[in-house]
Amino acid sequence: MARADRPALSTGPAEDAADDTAAAGTVDEPPGAAAARRAVEAVWRIESARIIGALTRYTGDFALAEDVAQEAVAEALVSWARDGEPASPVGWLLATARRRAIDQFRRRSALDERYSALADRLGEGGASSGAEPAPEDPDELPWDPDVIEDDVLALMFVACHPVLSPEARTALTLRVVAGLSSEEIARAFLVPVPTVQARITRAKKTVAAAGVPFAVPPPEERRERLGTVLSVLYVIFTEGSTATSGDRLLRTDLAYEAIRLARTLAALLPGEAEVFGLLALFELTAARFPARTGADGEPVLLEDQDRRRWDRSAVRRGLAALGRATAVGHGLGPYGLQAAIAACHAEAPSVAATDWPRIVLLYEALGRIAPSPVVELNRAVAVAMAVGPQEALRIVDELAASGRLSGSHLLPGVRGELLTRLGRTAEARSELELAARLCRNTRERSVLLRKAAALG
Repeated sequence: MARADRPALSTGPAEDAADDTAAAGTVDEPPGAAAARRAVEAVWRIESARIIGALTRYTGDFALAEDVAQEAVAEALVSWARDGEPASPVGWLLATARRRAIDQFRRRSALDERYSALADRLGEGGASSGAEPAPEDPDELPWDPDVIEDDVLALMFVACHPVLSPEARTALTLRVVAGLSSEEIARAFLVPVPTVQARITRAKKTVAAAGVPFAVPPPEERRERLGTVLSVLYVIFTEGSTATSGDRLLRTDLAYEAIRLARTLAALLPGEAEVFGLLALFELTAARFPARTGADGEPVLLEDQDRRRWDRSAVRRGLAALGRATAVGHGLGPYGLQAAIAACHAEAPSVAATDWPRIVLLYEALGRIAPSPVVELNRAVAVAMAVGPQEALRIVDELAASGRLSGSHLLPGVRGELLTRLGRTAEARSELELAARLCRNTRERSVLLRKAAALG
């Protein structure tokens, strides 16, 4: 991962009215309301994707499913505070949301064919004639709670459909698949809440206008569409592992959301090598999180990290996922290769003992199948460790001449390191100061400035 050595958001259940109500937990909140809010948040956090997926399948309308799910959550915050948490919270939310969906169709037209079809599908005969629908059993779930159904997978493919912009895909995935609120997404990416809400609203309208079906794509389309899903998860995790801006190096809330979604995807698609490659990359990178910042939140460089603090359970999970990617595929793809690089770090006892020549080879392979200036910059860092700074500086200078990383703090940061190792102190200080000016993350900027100041 280009910025690999770079815990969770509050779990508000839904946006709009539910956002405001759920986020209103204050010190003078009545005990019943506080308990209800915690219960709703917990259920929504775990089951939101399956709830919205089931509602979309029943109604045939993705936007309507999301809206009535929000209404059910808002009603739960009031009802559960008054009556206590129901025996089956998920069943209660589904039953309530379905009734709201029927109300929506009824308001559109009492004789609407879609409402009739929905009533028949739900076994509520006579509803189209104006009779009240028969009450549903809120203790019955439309899925086996021990089995993840295709509804979640279909929801992922809808949220990450290529007709949407990258920003819209990310926002919609975090909203409907991860269950985060607009406020949480805005806080994570440092954008205004109205911007996030507008992206989500436009995304749902675009999905409806494009007639995107709520279904897992057929096999011939799945691989191409799966790439979009994986790229969205990659963007989310990358922002979490090293925030592009703000005053925190890590946004582990986002990183762990991406890991959770990648695990879900791996369970749904056990034969896709790159899904396991991505999961391995996430696990192996996140394993270093405990050692990447000090008590004051300042970044700790790789060579200074206490490797005893690395999460060895995450390392084992990552290596197992990498092994699965190797077993089910025909050679590692871009995510698998990045995971293999992360594995070299995870298995090494120190920076000096790391297999840098192998990392160079892996970056060369990655550059051939997924070329990018950031991959080339990372290869230069590996070359510096394996061969020496002079050869690495040649690679970096070629990148600088190409202008492909213009405006990024990464290139002058690496160039400053290389010039420092070559004893070209004045040039190194100038490059590090330039990198600090370009860097939008205050924690990273402070490290760059300290390095520049240390050069005198």
